[in-house]
Amino acid sequence: MAGKIEQVLKQKGITLPEPSAPIANYVPYVIAGDLLHISGQGPMHNGKFMFSGKVGSDLFVPEGQMAARQAALNVIAQARVALDGDLDRILRIVKLGGYVNCTADFTEHPQVINGASNLMVEIFGDHGKHARTAIGVPSLPLNISVEIDAVIEIT
Repeated sequence: MAGKIEQVLKQKGITLPEPSAPIANYVPYVIAGDLLHISGQGPMHNGKFMFSGKVGSDLFVPEGQMAARQAALNVIAQARVALDGDLDRILRIVKLGGYVNCTADFTEHPQVINGASNLMVEIFGDHGKHARTAIGVPSLPLNISVEIDAVIEIT
């Protein structure tokens, strides 16, 4: 029988993507004690970045939210691998870091990163509520629009 979180994913029609390989000299995750640290994930699906360019000129808040949601799906996909397929080992999403590739005058970073935050609460309920950083940056790797990293408490 599938675990509780896998059942939630199925009920909500959410399919996790295949985790992507690192694009530089780092690992996709590290487990330190009871904390799982997931490296920054972009809005990748089926080996291709779905959203690129700057939020505020090339994309706007709704597309930025979709990019953040996709990046967060990749965070969960990496967590599934790190936890040997058992997402029920997640006790709490502790913190998300959200980075928005945006124009200098863009100020709606929190609204963009809500795309990731809302997904965590949708999947994990109260255990998905987390501390968060939402900042704008002048560029991100490969010109992706959003990058999300995470700290997750595990058993």
